[in-house]
Order: sequence, then C-alpha cells, then structure tokens
Amino acid sequence: MVNSYVKNMLGNEEKILFMTHPHWLLLLRNILIELFLVAVIVAAVTIATAFLPLAAFFYILLLVPLAGMVRDFLIWWNRQFIVTNRRVIQISGVFNKSVTDSSLEKVNDVKMDQSSLGRLFDYGNVEILTASELGVNLFERIGRPIRFKTAMLNAKEQLEHGAPAPAAGAPAGPADIPAMIAQLDQLRQKGVLTDAEFQQKKAELLSKL
Repeated sequence: MVNSYVKNMLGNEEKILFMTHPHWLLLLRNILIELFLVAVIVAAVTIATAFLPLAAFFYILLLVPLAGMVRDFLIWWNRQFIVTNRRVIQISGVFNKSVTDSSLEKVNDVKMDQSSLGRLFDYGNVEILTASELGVNLFERIGRPIRFKTAMLNAKEQLEHGAPAPAAGAPAGPADIPAMIAQLDQLRQKGVLTDAEFQQKKAELLSKL
C-alpha cells in the first residue's frame, strides 16, 4: 500500500516497481518483549492487590508497554525501501521524515547477504554501491531482499536501454515479452536467476503470447 507521502515524492512518469519494509521478525521481537512486560505488570499488580486493594491503581502502568507496541508498529510501517523506475528510496520516521535516494544511473554494484535463517524467513541485507557522495547505502534485514534486488537490477537495465520499467503488477503486452525474456537471460548470465528460474519465467511470458 502506497501512502500519500510516497506518492507526493514521485516525479513525472515515475512509477513504484517494488516496495518492502524491515522484516516482520524485527517487529515481532519488540512486541514479544513488550508482551512480557505486560504479563509481569499484570502478575505483580494482581499479587499486590491481594494485600493492598489500592495497588490496582498501578494497572495504569500497562499503558507503557501498550504505547510501546503502537510506537514500534508505526516505526516499522513507516520505514520503507522502494524501487522506482528511476531510483531507490529509503524512508524512515513517523512524523519527522528522513529520505535517502540513490539514482539507478549511479548504482555501480549491489551486494546481498542472507544467513540461513534469513533464507528460511526471506530477509537479508542489501548493500548498494553508488557513484554518489554517499558511496554506500546499506538496507539491513529487509523483507524479500531477492525481489528487491531483482527489481532494482531490472529497472537499472531498462533505464540504461531507454525502455520504461513497468509498474509492479502491470500486465506485459506481447511486444514487451521478447525484450523481457532477453532481460531475464541477462540476469541469468549474471547469476541473479538460476537456469530453472529463468526457464520458468520464460515459459510464463511465452504463455501470454
């Protein structure tokens, strides 16, 4: 889901190709800690109430971990990693926004690291080496890193060849399919796609002719 803030950032003819957040396990970890605090407060106040009835007033302390859950969700939801047909955008902040752009034209190399657990739950780190002053952009523990990397490389390839990148979910026309197969073949040669993945995607595209 694209919010109005992101839409207002897009230039003319700029389209979002892929968007992800930090992996949900990061959010779950924080929420579990706060649920543990909720359980501790409830147990402590319940025991204290048996001896001091006025101790029930301290149930109000539950607002602290509950507010923490809301805050953690908002921070997670508003941290976005976006690939458009022109650039890669990193956004963070709920009220005060921080935005970092990397033009696809200046992207020199992309490195992805996934642990065994990251492969299992589909998260990882994506490091973008650029020719800009920033030099390196590191996106840590993002969800669906392979799709993020592939979308970025596809968009860069299409931008360099002067062909506009299709938006995510947009149907490909018959005239686009040969070019898309050629692009997939280039990704296969670079090691981004395996032979099996290439043949599967090729068959899917040919079935649309």
